[in-house]
Amino acid sequence: MKKFFTVLLILLSIAVGALFIYSSYTKIYTIESFESFQYSIVEYVKLPWIVSAIAGRLLVGLEMALGILIAIHLWGKNKWAIKLAMILTLVFSIYLVYLWIYAGDNINCGCFGDAIWMSPSTSLLKNGGLLIALWLLNKFHKGWGSNKIQWLAAAISIGITITPFIYYPIPDTKPQWLLKDHFQLDMQKLYEPGKTDAPAIDLKKGKHVIAFFSLKCPHCRVAAYKMHIMKQKNPSLPLFMVLAGKDENLKDFFDKTKAQNIPHTKLKADDFTNMVGFSWPVIYLMKDGWVEAETNYVTMSQSEIESWLAKP
Repeated sequence: MKKFFTVLLILLSIAVGALFIYSSYTKIYTIESFESFQYSIVEYVKLPWIVSAIAGRLLVGLEMALGILIAIHLWGKNKWAIKLAMILTLVFSIYLVYLWIYAGDNINCGCFGDAIWMSPSTSLLKNGGLLIALWLLNKFHKGWGSNKIQWLAAAISIGITITPFIYYPIPDTKPQWLLKDHFQLDMQKLYEPGKTDAPAIDLKKGKHVIAFFSLKCPHCRVAAYKMHIMKQKNPSLPLFMVLAGKDENLKDFFDKTKAQNIPHTKLKADDFTNMVGFSWPVIYLMKDGWVEAETNYVTMSQSEIESWLAKP
């Protein structure tokens, strides 16, 4: 019976470590996933960008390091890796409670990046189970805690924790999607040589309402349908859509929104998110390439746009 219990604890340790590793991997396996995780910290916790950039890299690196240490039973003296994993899980849980209160439960908490959509409440249940598993390991499983290999656990932990800082160096300047005030939008990607669907007009001159939509985003579809109706009522409205997503989703997007009457172009995912971030839709009211105002899919109206157009 004792051997059976030991085997269960070994399997539990591997499973817990694998969960930490997978959670870290889904946040960092592409630059889009990693920037999405950073964006959630900036958007919901309201930390300064540089603090969020450091915290994001530190958290995913530490999560990966602890996952590897737990999976291979290398927990260090006094099982510090297990205890640190419990603290990290509690920190994430506090963030989830805050996120639930601040933004509601109908959002992706980002615990598994964009790979698995998970609400704050679901993730809290997951973290509760994880804390129980970690407590069981701390209470009943020895691991390899010998002083002779303390240096190895510390070396692995430090080495892996700093890896995200090397793999994704902190940029010298803020990404464009964080410039929320009056700023000039870099639209170079819309007019790249060889782009077959480049805008037929110069969006850097005059007034334009430019909407950034993800093809599968339900709120984006609502906004696109509203714009379609506005364009029907007033064909002179200078509306333009920048779309991101798989080509296979284009037909369904236009079937649902009827927005074929609005000129549009497509961008690659990384170019799209670099311009507007990871919270969509984004609808800019622009004059001569400068963002003068921003509206949203709920409050956007034809009268709002026409009033703005009438201003000098």
